[in-house]
Amino acid sequence: MMTNEIKLYVVPTPIGNLDDITIRAIDRLKNSDLILSEDIRHAKKLLSHYKISTKIKSYHLNNEHKKVKEYVELMLHGKTISLITDAGTPCISDPGFLLVREAIKNGIKITCLPGPTALIPALVLSGLSSENFIFEGFLPKKKGRKTKLKEISDNTITTIIYESPYRIIKTLSDLLEFLGADREISVSREISKIYEETFRGSVNDALNYFSDKKIKGEFVICIDKSKG
Repeated sequence: MMTNEIKLYVVPTPIGNLDDITIRAIDRLKNSDLILSEDIRHAKKLLSHYKISTKIKSYHLNNEHKKVKEYVELMLHGKTISLITDAGTPCISDPGFLLVREAIKNGIKITCLPGPTALIPALVLSGLSSENFIFEGFLPKKKGRKTKLKEISDNTITTIIYESPYRIIKTLSDLLEFLGADREISVSREISKIYEETFRGSVNDALNYFSDKKIKGEFVICIDKSKG
C-alpha cells in the first residue's frame, strides 16, 4: 500500500548529553510504529529517559542486509519507522544507508531530522579553516590505508576523520609518518559529555599527549590543510 505520508524518519540522537535531543525527535520516536536501533540496550537508556514506549528492533551492520527487505515491506504496508543509531545521525559512519537506499527505490517517502553529529562541533572547536573541508569517516584498517593517508597528507582543505580509543595511538603514529611532525591537528573526544576535551597542536605533540593518558571515548581528528 503506497502512501504520500512520510514512512521513514532518520532521527539523530545525542552524542553525549541526553538534553541534546530535539523536541521534534522525541515526538517522532513516540509516534512511530517501530524504532530501529543499532544497539537495543543502548537505545533503551535514551527511550526510558524520555518515557518512550515504542517497540524497538535491532538494525546494525551485521544484520542490515538480512533485515532490510522486512522493514521495507512494513513501510510499504503503512507502518512508520524511525531509524536511530547509538549516537549522532544515522548513515554518517553508522548503519542506515542501505535502508534509505531501498526505501527510495520502493517509492517510500523519507525525511531526516536535523540534529547531533560529532564532526561539526569538532571542526568548530578545532580552530582550523571550516570554509571547505572533507570528511573521511574511519580510515581503512588495512587495505587502502596507506593510500588514504597519502591523500590526506596532500589535501588542500581541512580533513576530518573518526577514530576509536583502541586505535587512536596507531592512527596518530601513522599521521606522524605521512604528514610529518609539525602538521597542525585538533583531536576532540567525549564531545558533549562530562570529560569533553579538545587538544590542539602538532601531530607530534598530540601523539605525546595521548600516549601518556588513559584513553576513553570516541575521537574526531581535524587535520590542517597541506601548505604545499
